[in-house]
Amino acid sequence: MISEIKILVADDHPLLLSGLAEALRNFNYDVVSTCENGAKALDQIIDLTPTIAILDVEMPYLSGIEVVRKCKEKELNTKFILLTSHKEKSLILETKELGISGYILKEEPFSEIQRCIQAVHSGHTYYSKTFDAIYNTKVAPELERIKFLTPSERTIVRLIAKGNTSKSIAEMLGLSVRTIDNHRANIINKLELPSQTDALTTWAKEHFSMLDAI
Repeated sequence: MISEIKILVADDHPLLLSGLAEALRNFNYDVVSTCENGAKALDQIIDLTPTIAILDVEMPYLSGIEVVRKCKEKELNTKFILLTSHKEKSLILETKELGISGYILKEEPFSEIQRCIQAVHSGHTYYSKTFDAIYNTKVAPELERIKFLTPSERTIVRLIAKGNTSKSIAEMLGLSVRTIDNHRANIINKLELPSQTDALTTWAKEHFSMLDAI
């Protein structure tokens, strides 16, 4: 029954927070707490063990992701839904890696939140169609390409992402500049990047979080 689903809602926008809580109560969900920051959300989840916590990503003190991570470290049974405006590839990847049950965009109708809650309560995952589209067309293909990089090549990409030149990377790794440049050429080929000078640097900075995901 809907009334048996205990829900905590956390968002630092007061109008959205109160509006979502009221809408959930109108559909007979048991809203056990509303929180305006991540620290309070974490404390309340620990104290109240809600069935589901609906969290904004960007909140004061602790982000929604940080709240989820800390709760999972404590092995709490609460399931998590992110309600956010963010569509970044790195966030979508982190959501998958953390095993977050739901991901809904704030621009979507309340009916989507309802469907998400019911799916999550039934033990399923429920992601926004936009989430799935970004993951399938932008995240998954990049992960597949990263699989072809050797550990040494990944190290070089990490150093490139931090703004290091071929010369400085060669000095750090005890290799010749020519060897580093050869590695760069191989990396560009494996990642199917254009040959412009800054293409690999741009890619490395944008996809830094993916390098440890494989």
